[in-house]
Amino acid sequence: MKKLLVIAIALFTLNGIAQERKQDRKGKQNRSELRKQMTPSEIADLRAKKMTLHLDLTDAQQKKVHQVYLNQAKANEGLRKNHNAKDGEKREKPSKDEMVKMQNLRLDQQIEMKREMKSILTAEQYAKFEKMKPRKHKKRGKRGEKNDKKRGGRR
Repeated sequence: MKKLLVIAIALFTLNGIAQERKQDRKGKQNRSELRKQMTPSEIADLRAKKMTLHLDLTDAQQKKVHQVYLNQAKANEGLRKNHNAKDGEKREKPSKDEMVKMQNLRLDQQIEMKREMKSILTAEQYAKFEKMKPRKHKKRGKRGEKNDKKRGGRR
């Protein structure tokens, strides 16, 4: 009888944990939907304010950074509208040439962004800006390393 009670408690606990994870995923989906509904101006405001908090920007720097982010958000919105499928149409995967073109455009935007930030920020602020890169790629790499070690060092 005690074993049955312990098993029942364990199952209820695991069931509760699994349901919480599903709710977290819904939260991420809702966030991405909210981001899609944001205007370029709102995106630029948020990014400029985050940058101000991290780098202690002056008011003049903040206005310039806001303008850079606003231009970038408007360009991205235009690209997104062109890329999204019209109502009722099925979205097709881009061809190899289109993919190369999109990647070149994205890299050109990043290069231009770096140049503009370098002209706006001080040397110390720019060094901090360079370290603020997204961490997603680092985490993904670390996860892969752990799995490789478990599998016997795949390379």
